[in-house]
Amino acid sequence: MWRIGIDVGGTFTDLAAVDETGRVVIAKCASTPRDQSEGLMEGLGLLATECGTDLAGLLARTERIVHGTTVATNALLERKGARVGLLTTEGHRDVIEMREGLKEDRYNVRMPPPVPLVPRARRLGVRERVAADGRVTAPLAARTLDAALTTLARAKVEAVAVCYLQAYRNPRHERLTARAVARRLRGVYVSLSSEVLPQIKEYERIWTTVVNAYVGPALSRYLTALRARLAARGYRGDVLIMQSHGGVAPIRESARLAASAVLSGPAGGIAAGRYASRLLEDGSLITFDMGGTSTDIALLQRGEPALTGEKTVGMAKVALPSLDIHTLGAGGGSIAHVDAGGILHVGPESAGADPGPACYGKGGDRATVTDANVVLGFLDPANFLGGRIALDRRAAETAIDRVARALGTERLAAAEGIAKVVDTNMAEGIKIVSVRRGVDPRKFTLVAFGGAAGLHVTEVARLLEIRRVVVPTMAAVLSAWGMLATDLRYELVRTHVSEVGRLAPAALRKLFATMEADGRARLGAFDGPVSVRRALDMRYGEQIFEIPVSLDGVDLARADLLDEIVARFHRRHEELYAYSAPGQEVVVVNARVAVVGELPPLATGHAEAARRRAPTAARRRVWLGEWVEVPVFRLDELPAGWETKGPALFESATTTVLARAGERVSVTPLGWLDLRVG
Repeated sequence: MWRIGIDVGGTFTDLAAVDETGRVVIAKCASTPRDQSEGLMEGLGLLATECGTDLAGLLARTERIVHGTTVATNALLERKGARVGLLTTEGHRDVIEMREGLKEDRYNVRMPPPVPLVPRARRLGVRERVAADGRVTAPLAARTLDAALTTLARAKVEAVAVCYLQAYRNPRHERLTARAVARRLRGVYVSLSSEVLPQIKEYERIWTTVVNAYVGPALSRYLTALRARLAARGYRGDVLIMQSHGGVAPIRESARLAASAVLSGPAGGIAAGRYASRLLEDGSLITFDMGGTSTDIALLQRGEPALTGEKTVGMAKVALPSLDIHTLGAGGGSIAHVDAGGILHVGPESAGADPGPACYGKGGDRATVTDANVVLGFLDPANFLGGRIALDRRAAETAIDRVARALGTERLAAAEGIAKVVDTNMAEGIKIVSVRRGVDPRKFTLVAFGGAAGLHVTEVARLLEIRRVVVPTMAAVLSAWGMLATDLRYELVRTHVSEVGRLAPAALRKLFATMEADGRARLGAFDGPVSVRRALDMRYGEQIFEIPVSLDGVDLARADLLDEIVARFHRRHEELYAYSAPGQEVVVVNARVAVVGELPPLATGHAEAARRRAPTAARRRVWLGEWVEVPVFRLDELPAGWETKGPALFESATTTVLARAGERVSVTPLGWLDLRVG
């Protein structure tokens, strides 16, 4: 039986199928932004061909499909989401526009305020009030609610976000409102803050609830249509959607909590990094995912990525737990241009899938990173996507020549310049997730994946003095492969503000037990092993921001539970900020529980790499400061334990890896490339 992972990116749709022996079959096709399911179904057809069957035969032998989608992301970034109405406590409808009194560029007096996702005319106050302790001090006024719903009906809203003050402590009024909306506005998507983000801090809660309403209808329609298309082709297995926190959830839960899929696509790469950490037995990794449109970077310490509740996507604040991923507008399709001062820039604008780089021959005429790599000889025009697309070298040269003229230089110098600029941009991105957080990247291994990463990763590593780079065999589709190594996961949060000295251990145990029961209920009929992870958001008494403190390994029944919690907080504060203050009062703000349904692990396919024979090499000329003829090896033919030195190229149907002079290359037991950078 097969398991299939599908990652829809801005330029390509990547697919990976793994069987019970660990055999991996991959496919790649152009994304279809207007309807992502079209490219997805085309990709499944290509995958079926690679598996030696047709689409119906492949789906009949598939037990699970895991899908990372950018539908929610694109709706948010392109502002093409639903027409949303917001119902909130009377007098508080402008929280979303007031923000936190800050702006991105605080000294720019000409910076216009961002345009909120919900205009003021559709932000309506309802008379009600719940106190901070959950007591109802003013009942929900039916008259004001009816008037607000009448206004929203006239505005023809597609979704309604409901966010009342203190609803995280007492959701009664929000639930009554949801029933009223269902009666008056049939078919409208409803998003309640008490279900989306039941925690303190009004700004984060209202923004996340609005984002959920804004992207929910589009994601729901897409997932419903996708399930129908798969069912029409005979598929009867599970369809799980990648979540921003690195786990997966069924379609129904994903449609309900759509904001949790805003980082669905990039999260697959981090899941792959987590699994790679176990396979490589190396807990200190930096994942480097360079695709056609962007590069996603994340830091793994002790084999685990960090979670954050402080993500901003576009202008929107999404406070749901998300993997801490840094994204750059740097990919194979990033467009190069020269400004009025004669300075070369690369990205963030991308040629995307249509028309794509000039070398695609689809009408694009602006130079991109991919065009530069064609001109430098790194990409074989006859072997792109396994020969399904013939690259137009002359079109790439023409596009690069325009950049060269603007710079006053020659073609090869311009192509080299484009590569150096994008490499520098990506090295700076890695510094953001490491150096700026007090972490030395030189102590980490760089794991490279994405179709464009192999040609740039060793130069990026050299800029940062990183000595080890690993490139998996299925690097071009590693995000899709990594999705198959994830688990069902539900993240729950509850606010419980208390100084630790006044906190009753029994109350904390009861809170965690209630949250765990809720999470297990969401797993439904899942019959596999279940693990539970607990954490607390904590701060010193005079602070206004909390930090998450893991309680993994802590026995909640121990007599000195509170002492251990405080000690862990001090240690974590010291790790993050290089100081702690043991004499200050410590405050608990939120309790967090992750309930994880552990899916069967992937087989690794060690045996296949061990059986391969010594490879043979073709030859190709590439530009490395001068034209040099280098050996070209098939990436999927390299036997475990084989070694060589750069310069050399390693090709598969979907990616190319360049090892430069002074770099030593070996092959891991998995068949992956292990490069030691000089």
